[in-house]
Amino acid sequence: MTTTESQPAFTQAELAAFTGSEQWFRHPLCRKMLYTEGVKFVADRAGAYWLIDEIAFAQAEPSVAREEFQVWRLIVDIDGSATLACEDGNDNAVYSKRIPLTDFPAPGIALWCANNTIYLPSEH
Repeated sequence: MTTTESQPAFTQAELAAFTGSEQWFRHPLCRKMLYTEGVKFVADRAGAYWLIDEIAFAQAEPSVAREEFQVWRLIVDIDGSATLACEDGNDNAVYSKRIPLTDFPAPGIALWCANNTIYLPSEH
């Protein structure tokens, strides 16, 4: 889906409507990693399955793996680059990766990860 400033890929209201999940999706390469309907919605609408991949693959990092609860933040800069960062839920940085170029259609997004499941904060 292509987006314009008048037609965003998703709105905050659409994301807030995801308040639980009745269906989970298994990551095709990291088979123990699941993601919810809300995360699938973001990936579909924003063309951001790469974001799910980044979070799933980062679980191999010891600093990430030891955190039972993770807050992932994608922050997109005006030049199209971005930073993907993981925190422990208490604002302590655990992991960060620079993304040189992205077409993610929003200034950023927060996703949570716990028990090998990636979800929107509203789905907690």
